[in-house]
Amino acid sequence: MQDLREMARKRLPRAVFDFFDGGSEDECTLRDNRHAFERMRLAPRVLVDVSNVDLTTTIVGAPAAAPMLIAPTGAIGSGWPQADLAIARAAAKAGLPYTLSTTATSSIEAIAEGAGGRLWFQLYVLRDRDFTNRLMARARDAGYEALVVTLDLATGGKRERDLSNGFTVPLRPNWRLAADFLGHPAWLWHMLRAGAPRFENLDGLEGMAAPDASIAAKVGQNLDAGFDWQALRRLREAWPRKLIVKGVLRGDDAQQLAELGVDAIWVSNHGGRQLDGSVAAVDALTDVVRAVGSRIPVILDSGVRRGSDVLKAVASGAQAVAMGRATLYGASAAGEAGAARALDILQEELRRAMQLCGVPRIAELGPDILRLPTSAERGVR
Repeated sequence: MQDLREMARKRLPRAVFDFFDGGSEDECTLRDNRHAFERMRLAPRVLVDVSNVDLTTTIVGAPAAAPMLIAPTGAIGSGWPQADLAIARAAAKAGLPYTLSTTATSSIEAIAEGAGGRLWFQLYVLRDRDFTNRLMARARDAGYEALVVTLDLATGGKRERDLSNGFTVPLRPNWRLAADFLGHPAWLWHMLRAGAPRFENLDGLEGMAAPDASIAAKVGQNLDAGFDWQALRRLREAWPRKLIVKGVLRGDDAQQLAELGVDAIWVSNHGGRQLDGSVAAVDALTDVVRAVGSRIPVILDSGVRRGSDVLKAVASGAQAVAMGRATLYGASAAGEAGAARALDILQEELRRAMQLCGVPRIAELGPDILRLPTSAERGVR
């Protein structure tokens, strides 16, 4: 995966790569998401027949080729034209669910028509309730099987790389960005040929056309900071299909969400892109799984870069793991082929890790193969 990341870094202007790669403020949570996985250790079983490893599983009530899915990633058409569609198609061919972001650069309808496979729509709850309801109706009418409501974004995070680079969507180059863009002719040719990417699902939303605001600022000023438990209950009643809630890091919140009637809980700190200093997602996973028990499935994202990370998360109680940056690096390097290669790498690594751990089937992954760090090793006092 590191090779795909490096290919993307070389191909993209610095401002675009930093938007994909970076986190908020000092990026402590961004780093700790990786460190948390790296601190976990495996205790392999021996003398187990692992000549045939089966990755197939169930994700939120339907079959999947592996315990993996695609996390929502916004504004990614600035890396590769129609990158959303490229990743969605790669996911469909791999037999994995795909989640389209509210801030995608392809529309809800275009993905439904062009991708196939299992489609979920990630919803930012906006202050404009009518606009939010229209987004939900469009996803319903287009046949999306699940709505993923993001709960951890009452306002936009402070992404200092983007502020420093002056990165916006639509792309509006100043003299420094222009020099950055001209230094990456292959990327620039693709962008000029395809046209500037736009937030296709947010056309007509007040403030999204502001030329000089960062992406986080544009989205943040439109978010409904008053969205609460009662509002979520009303949304649950309005949405007729699977409802998944994303951005949960606490067991007490997870328990209440299960009682409210959501269909799955998605443990996430937004990939380290919002609240810097929040707990690493995989460190929060055990508390959430313990709180909901077997009532509803739990999904995890943030920090996943290896197939062994998927194994660790599933062994910790996650039903599936969502990837954002992995397929984004692949798509930014080589479009759909790059995204497909990222998924191939992750599945190959997961299969190998299961063989080396003596686990032939996903259903047999459990906490007995893990050795978790102590509080001292995690830096907790």
